[in-house]
Amino acid sequence: MDDPRPVERLCHAIGLLLVVSGVVHLAVFAVDGGPWYGPVSWRKPVTFGLSFGATLIAITWVTSYLRIEPRLRAALLTVFAADCVVEVGGITLQAWRRVPSHLDMETPFDTAVSMTLAIGGGVLVVLLTVFAVVAFRHRPAGPPGMAPAVRAGFAVLLVALASGAAMIARGVVLTRTGHQEAAYHSTAPLKPLHGVSLHAVLVLPALAWLLSRTSWSERARRRTVAVAIGCYVAAVAAAGAWAVLTY
Repeated sequence: MDDPRPVERLCHAIGLLLVVSGVVHLAVFAVDGGPWYGPVSWRKPVTFGLSFGATLIAITWVTSYLRIEPRLRAALLTVFAADCVVEVGGITLQAWRRVPSHLDMETPFDTAVSMTLAIGGGVLVVLLTVFAVVAFRHRPAGPPGMAPAVRAGFAVLLVALASGAAMIARGVVLTRTGHQEAAYHSTAPLKPLHGVSLHAVLVLPALAWLLSRTSWSERARRRTVAVAIGCYVAAVAAAGAWAVLTY
């Protein structure tokens, strides 16, 4: 990690640019105003830019602890970075056009964008699932507590992917059956679950890494990571219960 490979530098640069895009659009929102919530708002390029940027940087870093063939990892990260750009780019484009980015089938162009984003989401699911499988097949490297942190992070990330897929699937069904407005609002119950579970793969490994910089005993570090994992799982469970009750 002290001498990042070219693909890592590329992914870090792209991730930083996506984060910058999110911050820039937050400034656009401050100037232009408009609703923060709803299918057409500056919230989407802000949150997706920040989220995809942070996730790309996190996945690039965390996968360095996985026992995976370097060329395969580089190829997967390259596709992942390109997919992140497509997702944020499509969402940002539609925000500037003042139309919904997801589930919008009003015109052929809007349909093409929506379907591209949906397909891109499917690609993300496949790529991240591959990394998760590797994490559980071979114990990740790193300081004490890193292995369970990485595995728990990927396990919770799979919950985020499942909830995201569920939102898209339900929205597409409602759209195809003529319930466009209902489709836009159908994703609300799952958004907290999706948001909470999305960044465990960054938070938990980052905690393990920070603890490795302390003078705490190995046992204390492992226990702290275990407690953090338990708290994160509890938060995801609470968000999941709320989703079930309001779905």
